[in-house]
Amino acid sequence: MQKKICLLGTFAVGKSSLTERFVKSIFSERYHSTVGVRIQKRTVELDSETINLIIWDLAGEDEFVSLRAAYLRGAGGYILVADGTRPNTLNAALELHGYATRVLGGVPFVLMVNKRDRLEDWAVDEVELEGLTRDGWVVFKTSAKTGEGVSDGFIRLAKAMGH
Repeated sequence: MQKKICLLGTFAVGKSSLTERFVKSIFSERYHSTVGVRIQKRTVELDSETINLIIWDLAGEDEFVSLRAAYLRGAGGYILVADGTRPNTLNAALELHGYATRVLGGVPFVLMVNKRDRLEDWAVDEVELEGLTRDGWVVFKTSAKTGEGVSDGFIRLAKAMGH
């Protein structure tokens, strides 16, 4: 069985780093901007069933908004990514959620607030995150650098997509 997952978030929130951590268990300090889309695959076992997760890492640049609808089509779920040190990226993730809902309908999603390893710089409003959780959102505080919460978020989404 195969499931398509899209990662959505603005520029430099850590979408590619989260994907690399989940797919290859690595983290690189070097920054590479994704142009268009990068597709990776990881096979997981869920409830004794093998599932191929096809992960679409979409560029965070505004110029790709017109292309994003085509990239989203066929996705069984998506991951919104925000940078915990840049609160404006959470606002952008909320906007992207509205866009993804219009394109995909009510498919499962999770929110990953990334860069949890930088607690001294953490600036996202915890009350806002608690409010999203109360509204039914599944929120993970993640670190692509340490791996905290990364696999949990991907696996939770895979389970929510069904198999």
